[in-house]
Amino acid sequence: MIEEEKQPMEGDDVSAESNGVESEVMNTEVVEPSASTVESSTEPQVEVVAEVPSGDSSALVDELNQKVATLEQQLEEWTNHCKRIAADFENFRKRTQKEKEDLEQQIKCKTVEELLPVVDNFERARSQIKPQGDEGMAIHKSYQGVYKDLVERLKRIGVSPMRSEGKEFDPNLHEAVMREPSEEYAEGTVIEELVRGYMLGDRVLRHAMVKVATAVAPSDDGDADSSSEG
Repeated sequence: MIEEEKQPMEGDDVSAESNGVESEVMNTEVVEPSASTVESSTEPQVEVVAEVPSGDSSALVDELNQKVATLEQQLEEWTNHCKRIAADFENFRKRTQKEKEDLEQQIKCKTVEELLPVVDNFERARSQIKPQGDEGMAIHKSYQGVYKDLVERLKRIGVSPMRSEGKEFDPNLHEAVMREPSEEYAEGTVIEELVRGYMLGDRVLRHAMVKVATAVAPSDDGDADSSSEG
């Protein structure tokens, strides 16, 4: 009898193949990725470490400190220099301003000094001229009006007359042109103002010419009595 060949079933081949694959899987070692590997795969990072010798590092620090000290010194020098310039400029500004004010004051004084004789003439006319009649009185009032206007304008710029009578003689304000014995006034007192003096603020425009009182000399009778008693 002829034996029939046993044909392998299709299912048997599949199972054999599957068995082979399973054995390979079992024999293969499964390696799980580490956290560092996952991080490196997602965000690559490069870390650079510069190695500096300790000797070079200290030298570099010393050099930087020296540069800082030099810059601080230069900053202080320039700051002091700027302060000196600012102070010099302020002094220059004040000095210039004062010189300007002094010059203006000198010009004003010189101008007013030229006008003072005119004021003197008006005052002499007022004291000496005695107008007669209506026409003379009209002329008198007319030039006296001019005189008053001139005096008012001088007051506006700071000019003021001295009032010397009855005051103690002051060489900074007065010029003694006459001396007269007086029992009414103490010695050294101004008896009369012959020519009026004027001030411009605190500055003397013109010294007043005055008559000054002196002590009364003892009489001859008193000397005779004192000698007879002796």
